[in-house]
Amino acid sequence: MQVKMGQVQQRNNTAWIIIVASGIVAGLHIWKLSPALTVIQDELGFSLIFSGVLLGVVQVAGMVGGLAVSLLAEVISQRRTLILGLLLLVAGSALGAFAPSAALLLATRALEGAGVIMATVMGPGLVRLHAPAKNLNMAVGWWAAYMGMATFLGVFCTALALQHMPWHLWWAILAAITLLPIPLILKFVAADRPSRPAALREATKRIAITARSGRVWISGLIFGCYTVQWMAVVGFLPTIYEDFGLSPVAGGLASAVVGGLNAVGAIIGGGLLHRGINGRTLLLAGFALMSLTSILTFVFDYPAQLVWIQMLCVGLFSLAGASIPTTMTRVIVDLAPAGGSAPAAMGLSQQIFNIGNFTGPMLLAFLATVSGGWESAWILTVGFALLGALLTMVLSRKNSPFQTTTPAR
Repeated sequence: MQVKMGQVQQRNNTAWIIIVASGIVAGLHIWKLSPALTVIQDELGFSLIFSGVLLGVVQVAGMVGGLAVSLLAEVISQRRTLILGLLLLVAGSALGAFAPSAALLLATRALEGAGVIMATVMGPGLVRLHAPAKNLNMAVGWWAAYMGMATFLGVFCTALALQHMPWHLWWAILAAITLLPIPLILKFVAADRPSRPAALREATKRIAITARSGRVWISGLIFGCYTVQWMAVVGFLPTIYEDFGLSPVAGGLASAVVGGLNAVGAIIGGGLLHRGINGRTLLLAGFALMSLTSILTFVFDYPAQLVWIQMLCVGLFSLAGASIPTTMTRVIVDLAPAGGSAPAAMGLSQQIFNIGNFTGPMLLAFLATVSGGWESAWILTVGFALLGALLTMVLSRKNSPFQTTTPAR
């Protein structure tokens, strides 16, 4: 969606803070499952591989709907699309609270996935539309960190809540919490106008031009080489820590800290880009550090008294990897071809990297099942880090987007 000038009469900090908060609330529904996985697995009775499917299915809507959501917002407006996404999350979480079987829980997770993609694709554009000009960089930086904050809150709060209540009740409580931003959005986030039919046809044409761009596809694949690693490791982290002997609360807190470090890394990465650090350097460093820290995390069999070293390594894995999504979010807006659309480039890239979010947990579950433990996880992380570094070099060979200052269309 192109930002329509004059739609917002007054920019204010309250509006963009509410939008970021809405993104965090949406992200809670992705991360509420990880610390509850073993409890639900025992109750509903499914395999480790199905656990990977359950973790990844919330990303299915993102795999197929990034461009469609961009077009939907042209029809009904960005603000209404954000609200619709939150309502789908409410419905999915509420229905999930009553799911009597693994199959029905899987269906509700897919519904939540549709809500997540609607809320999160709208976030960057709405933040840019409503944040005061002097605070725009700060606002965009906080949006880039929303998933790390959602991971911290979702994993820790769920681990703590499940010590005192059944997971069904926690799902219902999160449904109620997701309702809270909606009246705030209606009051403080100014309405934007949907496109007229003629403008909608032009938007469709721009999306089609963008979808034929090889550079946009490569950027999405680079992003996906990060998400396949991060979602796999962090998604199963509470289960991994439980297998290492930590209590559910301790494992949940440790996993939450790992997610929070990703938010810190995103903010640091944004600051480095602002100071002129080359994006290619940040990407290559991010992939290299993810490889190194994942090897140190999984290859060695640490004794109980040295498990803190393993926890430190996986924390650095999350912290260092955050430079990749931060850099790619900045770069993708400059990759739209002539006559294309920067928002469509972001939507297409989001579809591609959500394939990584979807497949990562399943691939790691398969490796752990075949090898009999989590020690083989480094094969997944190192393999995709090498592929991401190679694609980074391909993207930077000609007309490097890491050097350009071309304004977004």
